[in-house]
Amino acid sequence: MYKTLFTSALLSVSSVLLSQSFNKEKLDTYFSTLEKNNKFSGSVAITQDNKLIYTRSVGYSDIENKILNSDKTKYRIGSISKTFTAVLILKNFEEGKLKPDDKLSLFFPQIKNADQITISQLLQHRSGIHNITDDNSYMDYYQEPQSEAKLVDIITKAGSDFQPDSKYSYSNSGYILLTYILEKVNKKSYAELLKEKITKPLGLNSTYVGKKINSQNNEAYSYSPGNKKSAETDMSIPIGAGAVVSNPTDIVKFSNALFNGKLLNKESLEKMITVRDGYGYGLFTTQFNDLKGFGHSGGIDDFSSLFVYYNVGNVSFALDSNVSEGYGNNLIAKALLSAVYNKPYDIPEFKTYLADVNDFAKYIGTYASPTFPLKIVITTDNTSLKAQATGQSEFTLTPTDKNKFEFSQAGIKMEFYPDKKQFRLLQNGLDILFTKE
Repeated sequence: MYKTLFTSALLSVSSVLLSQSFNKEKLDTYFSTLEKNNKFSGSVAITQDNKLIYTRSVGYSDIENKILNSDKTKYRIGSISKTFTAVLILKNFEEGKLKPDDKLSLFFPQIKNADQITISQLLQHRSGIHNITDDNSYMDYYQEPQSEAKLVDIITKAGSDFQPDSKYSYSNSGYILLTYILEKVNKKSYAELLKEKITKPLGLNSTYVGKKINSQNNEAYSYSPGNKKSAETDMSIPIGAGAVVSNPTDIVKFSNALFNGKLLNKESLEKMITVRDGYGYGLFTTQFNDLKGFGHSGGIDDFSSLFVYYNVGNVSFALDSNVSEGYGNNLIAKALLSAVYNKPYDIPEFKTYLADVNDFAKYIGTYASPTFPLKIVITTDNTSLKAQATGQSEFTLTPTDKNKFEFSQAGIKMEFYPDKKQFRLLQNGLDILFTKE
């Protein structure tokens, strides 16, 4: 559920009519409402025809020192880094340094199926290489610096999940390897390549490969529930899979340059947006009824991010958040799009319901459904109710009424029936009944 938060939500935008009178005041009220109710902390930006038409920042980049988020705040953008990495690979295709069909064995023959895995498959998550960030052991080393040799060894030992090109399966490991391939071919660091090929030519002064967070450099910390400062991933690990730092204003500049032919030639861009199983070269496709967009989401530590481009109106938007729980990036995206495309949207209302924590015990257990592949475990820490699907991150459920809870960031609503030992889960049109085992 949580992993598909930004890539599978279908938003209702049924008209391509662009707003001729952009209602900035309503969006300001929308974000002020989120801020007042502690439902969002971060920044957003929208461009139309390459002109910046809206920016807004709310919340704190550094709660302890009371530093507010602003349009100068820089965030870890997680997997949006993959779009930058894919652009660098495509530039290498254009320069003749790499080819889409080049085999991984040219660089890392020790990896299983390396003689069958191509650069193209790595770009589209079709290599079969196991995603090391899914493993419990990842938590043992993610805060410590890792060398190329060490990470390649970890990836090699993790093996393969399926035959190359037989299906799609998201793998950070593949983009870590793409980063090392870029460095080997160009004899430069990823940080140098990013600056030379993308950020310097475009004037993206707030975009670079991150290091340890420095709030004095306008870099935001991320926070888990209770405003607890989150542990930091050491950026030597995700590199081109997730180590880039940026902000929405820079990201929309990058998006506009990419889709308006300022970074790649027409043939390369066409390759990038040619999707298989919903994924191109470092880009997801998102369908908003009659609007088709391309972009990427990101998540690292308790940061989350999203950018999407639409050719109708030449629109880009980006958002970065530095809290793990809130109103939900997909819901915020819907409001931003509605404002641009002249569609109605509501200012959210937040009602407080005080649940009796002593009642949480009756919900605890492992639940399953014959119509859903994952089990969901419900637990409590005696102050809140938690849910965790198989292989997914745990999240906190917010009570909304008797026996009713939500996780608004993912658009999840749950209603428990304690007497029947069941709950109903609603998300993105799904309505699934789970029963306690």
